Amino acid sequence: MTLVIAHRCIRCLWAPLILALAGCSVDSNSPAKSSKSQRRDASHLVEVSDVKQQTLSYAFERSGTLRALREARIISQEEGAVLKVLTREGDDVATGDVLVRLDDRVLAAELDKAVAKRKQFESDVKRLQRLQKKNLSTEEALTKAKTDLQIAVAEERLLETRHDYMTIKAPFAGTISERLVNAGDVAPKHQHLMSLVDSSSLVTDVSVSELLLPGLQAGDEVVVSIDALGRRGSPGVISRIYPTIDPKTRRGKLEVVLEQVPASARAGQFCRVVITSRRTDAITIPLAALRRDEQGEYVFIVDSDPKIHRRGIRTGLRLSEAVEVVSGVNAGERVVTSGFLGLREGQKVKPVTSTAALRATDGG
Repeated sequence: MTLVIAHRCIRCLWAPLILALAGCSVDSNSPAKSSKSQRRDASHLVEVSDVKQQTLSYAFERSGTLRALREARIISQEEGAVLKVLTREGDDVATGDVLVRLDDRVLAAELDKAVAKRKQFESDVKRLQRLQKKNLSTEEALTKAKTDLQIAVAEERLLETRHDYMTIKAPFAGTISERLVNAGDVAPKHQHLMSLVDSSSLVTDVSVSELLLPGLQAGDEVVVSIDALGRRGSPGVISRIYPTIDPKTRRGKLEVVLEQVPASARAGQFCRVVITSRRTDAITIPLAALRRDEQGEYVFIVDSDPKIHRRGIRTGLRLSEAVEVVSGVNAGERVVTSGFLGLREGQKVKPVTSTAALRATDGG
């Protein structure tokens, strides 16, 4: 009997406690629900930045290899035994200096024969002209003699040219870079005998993006540094912009001439070229504002409401922390640079101008 009473008493004690807990259920006007409602109704926080139009001038470095602007392969025009080779690698020569002498005795004899024939025909023409005045010769005989004389003159000139080829001279002032023949060799016709370079005229070819080419032109000044001689730069000039673009790399080619060639500079050395573009007006956005997906590049524009609008754009150059925009946005518009998570078209936003403010509002 005692146990039953105790059990009933315990049930009596729990009844008020259950009622109390039921009374503690969350009220619709409680602070927790009010906080959630405010958070749902609050605008999406985004960091924004203005689209700017500014004058740009940018510098970029490209590498290349020095080469001589003037370089020649000395080729034999006639065959013959090599009598003398008057230069070696590293020798400086002036224009017209003799480099190689070939045995010219056969051609000299043929030239002497041609000269004698030419003189004979000249004599025949003069004799027939005198006879014709006395009506002792026909016009046909005189015409034939003149024709023979013209042929003889042409043969003599041909042999003179071939004879001159037996003495090989420097076509311009420079340095012998390669020697491939020695005295006693027999040089066949069109044989490469030696190479000549003009180290006072060094150039290099550099490759640049097609996006950079519109800002460059022949005559623009550059700075060329040669690693082997230290990084001190030498003045140079863009001498030529090649007219074609590589369809695979979308890059063009420039020829740069060193205006002041360092004393120890040599063709084949590695060099670096620093090119500064001309100042141009461009529309830019922060790099952080640029988005990409399968449809291409785009940004989020914040209008005056302020609401979000997606805008497709076409970009140009990347300039450190900025991006050139070719089309799609206008100067003065605002773009989102942070706070992209959950952002959608037409969404109401609350713009802030710094990442610190955005983080503070988001609770870090």
